This record gives sequence, structure tokens and C-alpha cells, in this order.
Amino acid sequence: SPVAGSKKNNAIWVLTVTVLSFLISSILTIASSEVLKKAGIITAFLVIFSIVLINIMFDIIGTAVTAADETPFHAMASRKLYGAKQSIRLIRNADKVSNVCNDVVGDICGIISGAAGAYIVFRIIGSSDTITVTELAVTGMITAFTVGGKALGKGIAIRNSNYIIYKVSIVIKFAKDKFSFITGKGRNKK
Repeated sequence: SPVAGSKKNNAIWVLTVTVLSFLISSILTIASSEVLKKAGIITAFLVIFSIVLINIMFDIIGTAVTAADETPFHAMASRKLYGAKQSIRLIRNADKVSNVCNDVVGDICGIISGAAGAYIVFRIIGSSDTITVTELAVTGMITAFTVGGKALGKGIAIRNSNYIIYKVSIVIKFAKDKFSFITGKGRNKK
């Protein structure tokens, strides 16, 4: 029955997102931890800044895909414009794309940037049982930059949704073409 297939697909999606979250979180945590162990304070702030920018960028993509209009991409696909088919695929799977971009990547980046912020505070002041001005300043800065950046990004994403999705689709198509040897598919497949 269609309902049973839908429940099975949903269960597979939930399992996929859970595993994907674990893998992305692990990779980003290991990478940021290794950098932070050897980094000075300025480099640590640059790592946090990079993580927050990734968070904002993926939030923009997740918002844009839900606001994008599929119609113009059909005309582009009929003219065989590079990346148009990927745009249609992204828009048709907007719920999943948005979930990965906004929730999976967003939450992971939020957690890792918070942990990196705590690491910076520990490096600056050492361990302390009381909340310090430094801790408040670092945490407040990370939070403000993340929330403010996402708020600004959402407006940009909604106003430029088709443009953003098309540019993301070009990157996806390029990556698929360049790394087709991994999937075993021919380079010329569309």
C-alpha cells in the first residue's frame, strides 16, 4: 500500500539523517579539535568564524530550496543548461534538503562552535566555577553572529532563491561529473 511505502521511506530517511549527522559531527569535531589543539587564540576564533559561516551558508541554501520555484528550471533543463536537472531534483526534495542544511548541518555547526568557544574560554581563563565576563563575551559573540547571520541570510535566500539553488546545482553537477569514478557512473551521464 502507498502508506506502508511512505512509512518505510520515512524510516529510511530518518536512519540516513541520523547516520549522516553522526558522520558529519564526528568529522567536524575531529578536524576542529585537531586545529584548536595547536592553535593560538586568533586561529581558534578563525575556526569558530569558519564554522559559523558554514552554518549560515547552509541555512541560506535550506531556506532557498523551500522558496524556489521549479517552473523556470524545466525550461532550463529543456535547453540542457548545466545543473538545471539538479535544481529540479533539489526543489522536489526540498523537505529533505532543508532538513539536512538547516537541521543537520546547522545543529552540528552550532554545537561545535559552542564547544570551540568553551575551549577558547578555557584557554584564556583556565577552569573556573563562576561565569566570567570572558565566557559571556565569547558565548554571546558566537550566538549573536550565528543568529544575526542566519536572519540576514534568510532574507537573501527568499529574495534570490532560484539563483541560489541554481548556483548550488552547478556545484553539485560539477562535483558529480568530477567524481563520477567513485560512483562508477560515466562522466557523460546527466
